[in-house]
Amino acid sequence: MSYQVFARKYRPRTFRDVLGQDHVVRTLCNAIEQKRLAHAYLFVGPRGTGKTSTARIFAKALNCTGGPKVDFDPDEDVCLEIAEGRSLDVLEIDGASNRGIDNIRDLRDNVQFAPTRGHYRIIYIDEVHMLTKESFNALLKTLEEPPAHVMFIFATTEPHKILPTILSRCQRFDLRPIPSPIIARHLVNIAANEGVTLSEEAAFAIARVADGGMRDAQSMLDQLVSFCGNSISEQNVNDIFGVTGRETVAKALAYLLGRQLPSLLHLVHELAEAGRDMGQLLSELMGAVRELLVAKVAPQESHASMPETWRATLEELMQRTPSDKLIRLMEVLSSAEEQMRWSSNKRLHLEMGLIRGVHSLAEANISDIIRALNGAPLPETPIATTVLPEVVMPTSTVPSPAQTPAPVTPPSPVTEPTPSPEPEATPAAYREAETAPVPEPIPPAPAFQPAPGEPAFSAESWQKILQTAEERHPMCIRALGNTLFLAAEGNLLTVAVHPEDTATRDHLYDTETQEYLNEAARELFESDIRLNVVTDISVPPPPVPEPEVPEPAPAPKPTPSPRAQQAEETTPVSHQPSNEEFYQDPLIEEALRIFHAKIVKQ
Repeated sequence: MSYQVFARKYRPRTFRDVLGQDHVVRTLCNAIEQKRLAHAYLFVGPRGTGKTSTARIFAKALNCTGGPKVDFDPDEDVCLEIAEGRSLDVLEIDGASNRGIDNIRDLRDNVQFAPTRGHYRIIYIDEVHMLTKESFNALLKTLEEPPAHVMFIFATTEPHKILPTILSRCQRFDLRPIPSPIIARHLVNIAANEGVTLSEEAAFAIARVADGGMRDAQSMLDQLVSFCGNSISEQNVNDIFGVTGRETVAKALAYLLGRQLPSLLHLVHELAEAGRDMGQLLSELMGAVRELLVAKVAPQESHASMPETWRATLEELMQRTPSDKLIRLMEVLSSAEEQMRWSSNKRLHLEMGLIRGVHSLAEANISDIIRALNGAPLPETPIATTVLPEVVMPTSTVPSPAQTPAPVTPPSPVTEPTPSPEPEATPAAYREAETAPVPEPIPPAPAFQPAPGEPAFSAESWQKILQTAEERHPMCIRALGNTLFLAAEGNLLTVAVHPEDTATRDHLYDTETQEYLNEAARELFESDIRLNVVTDISVPPPPVPEPEVPEPAPAPKPTPSPRAQQAEETTPVSHQPSNEEFYQDPLIEEALRIFHAKIVKQ
């Protein structure tokens, strides 16, 4: 016998085998036992949720020996004929390829004949929404008043495309996406029957990708057995289907809530190089933010899908982040997901969405100002020195904290109270964080080791290259703004600029500038360099020159008439608060003290 795939081999045979659709099974069983059978049924649901399987089981229950009955024998010849699609009394039609009015006319003539063996002549039309409008209209009369021995069963994934006149003549059953725990448990049973070792983590990873479809999950398991053999791990699922593991999602979420933007972007770079699906990564990240938000507003709801090694760290970050900022973060990520849906460059929109998300966590909204003015302490925002457990990623290159100098942002005039930006991690803060106790430490990922004879570039090396190039070509190199060295992998240097400093970013990619930098690198280290330029809010922004606006000459004051002058002298003058009284207002002074701001007098 030829090989049979899991999706066909383990198709449900009885009502007891149907998983995750208890509301449909119970209604159909009660209808059979109480003999309250309708003449038309409509099964609606996503792909792989059991529409065709439920329809075939229902047909077996109606046409079995001694039926209709719920407890039928699936191995009797009548039921086997229905299961294999060769029963003369059960006609299965594909609505996509038999959608014309001529096909419906032939069907109307066919239903007049009595069943050969069973009690009913059952017409099953799959993807019924593909029928034309004329075909639906030709079916209306027969569907409303069919012969007593005829029963119609329709299945569709898009019920909104079916005419309302058809819907009103059917009993509708909505099959829901199957929950992931049910899919994972069923996959483990299939693997046990096939002699395959499938870990629970791998089964849940398959269920998450299947997104409620049992057939998709069984097909993925079939593919994994062909690739991995008799032992399947979660890492195998991640490698084959581009799935992002729970540990990696938790790590990205911790970087996001901790506002560690360089580390977060570097992790995205690693995942993209490893072939991970950027859309699926964002979806998993949004699901993790949703779990934290629900757990924050409803503590009885636990986020059980988070790994144990990251749960304490994420709970601490969650307590530091107000609920309104988590809601704003979810809105930013949802906007990025919408942009990724129609874009070919999904990584670009993912990175921009993560940058906007980090900025949204650092913004001070009106709620923060009101709480501060009322005397309540400001919510403690996550800092970049939060100790996070490391997860070993394949071919990962994590920048060393010691190589990341702490940028100093010069103060700039502001016109409204804004919170002072939290710095990224300073070397001193990293040293302090390294001494903090970490529960269940995991060995960190090994740093990049240069080949023998190959220079190990660092932040000091980058500054030497800039200084040497400036001595040779001052006009060109002085045009560069502020840069921040992040990491080096071989001769590939990753440097960051401010998101608004587009001039420096374009200048670094200029061919002439790169030639000058390579000339300096060859002189100092006997090696060329390649640049990877990213954006980071912690880099000082480019200076904005203030335009000189000439003061307009005062207009000559017209001489008032004697009558106007007399009216002005007799009109009482209302007291207007002066600028000094406004600046000395206690609320204004308190706001300036809390937010470390100042008012620039224009």
